[in-house]
Amino acid sequence: MTTQTWNRFWGSTFVKAPLRNGVGRYVQQLQRITFKFCKTHGCSQGMREYIEKELIEFARVNPGVVVYLKPRRHRSPCLKAEYLNGGEEYISCHRMTNEDIVKWVEYLRTRSGYPVERLRKYQHTDHPSIQGAWTPWIHRDPLVNIAEYPIEELSAAFKTEKTATDEVLELFEKQKLSGI
Repeated sequence: MTTQTWNRFWGSTFVKAPLRNGVGRYVQQLQRITFKFCKTHGCSQGMREYIEKELIEFARVNPGVVVYLKPRRHRSPCLKAEYLNGGEEYISCHRMTNEDIVKWVEYLRTRSGYPVERLRKYQHTDHPSIQGAWTPWIHRDPLVNIAEYPIEELSAAFKTEKTATDEVLELFEKQKLSGI
């Protein structure tokens, strides 16, 4: 699939956090999750196992998430997640095992509720610099780009001022020369 096709149908976006989530404190975005299942049908076996074994622990660890159980006769099991931003997501759990449902519930719990889109860049700022992005090579000599490496001068550490060791060595040399 080409990039143009992807952008036309699914779009692209910048990295974003819902309402600056995590700047002051973290607010879990999953608001409620509904487990829809059949009490007797075989394709709901994994969902029933999850409800019996894992659901109480999930509800205890996530007190901010409302959990609904909705038994439906002769219907395929599914998960419905609703998020604070109004987003909803449905996942069909037809013939899934208990372990698969654990993974999908964790996926839904950690989502933001925004649709999955291709990222244009992996970083974004609301206030870009008019001077451009800073890099470690911004104030370096351009001759460094065409130099033949390794070069002893460039490998040495920069000395900005005389160190205490250098001063002690200098005093020692002066004493040795004066014969004291």
